[in-house]
Amino acid sequence: MASKPGERRLQILQTLAAMLETPQGEKITTAALAARLQCSEAALYRHFASKAQMFEGLIEFIEQSLFTVINQITRDEAQGLNQIEQIVGLLLRFAQKNRGMTRVLIGDALVNENERLQSRINGVLDKIEAAMKQALRIAATQENLKPDADFGALANLLRCYAVGRWEQYARSGFTREPLSQWPQQWPMLYFACLSQSGCQELKSGN
Repeated sequence: MASKPGERRLQILQTLAAMLETPQGEKITTAALAARLQCSEAALYRHFASKAQMFEGLIEFIEQSLFTVINQITRDEAQGLNQIEQIVGLLLRFAQKNRGMTRVLIGDALVNENERLQSRINGVLDKIEAAMKQALRIAATQENLKPDADFGALANLLRCYAVGRWEQYARSGFTREPLSQWPQQWPMLYFACLSQSGCQELKSGN
C-alpha cells in the first residue's frame, strides 16, 4: 500500500534519529541510512534534496517540540521563577527522551556537515535563552529579583547548565541521565537566581 503524503519523509527522519542514538563514531551516510530503510539513495532524494535537509528536518522537529511547550508554560504559568524551573526541566526531559536529538542539540551529530546546521541549532538555543531571560524579567516585576539584576548572565547560566547536562548524557553513552540530579540541582540554581535580589534563603513551596 502506498505511503500517505509525508509519511515516508517522517519515517526517514525517525530512522536518522534512531541511528544517532547508538553512535559508534562513524559518520552517518545516506548509503547507511538507505540500507537501514531498505531503499535506494535515490529514493531518499525524492523526499530530501540533501542530507543537510534531513538534519534540518530534525532541527525543525526539535524547535517545534520545545517551543510548543515553552509557549504553553509562559502562557499558563504566571510566576517567572516557576517558568524558569519548568523550561529547564523541559530541556532535560526532552534530551532524556530523545537521545538522537540530544546529539543534534550539542552539535556532535553535525560535525563535518553543512555549517548552516550548527547556525540553526545556535539560533534555537538563543531563542531558548531569550525565553528564560524574559521569565527572569517577569520575576523581577514580581519582586523576586531586583530590577537591575543581570538577567542576561542568569539566562546564560541556565542555558549552559542544560547544555552541560546534554553533553554529559551524550558523552557517557547515554548513561548519565539529565534528570538524575535535577531535584537536587534546581534549588541550587534557584538560589543563584535569588541571590541577585539579596535573598539568603529559598522561598517556601519552590
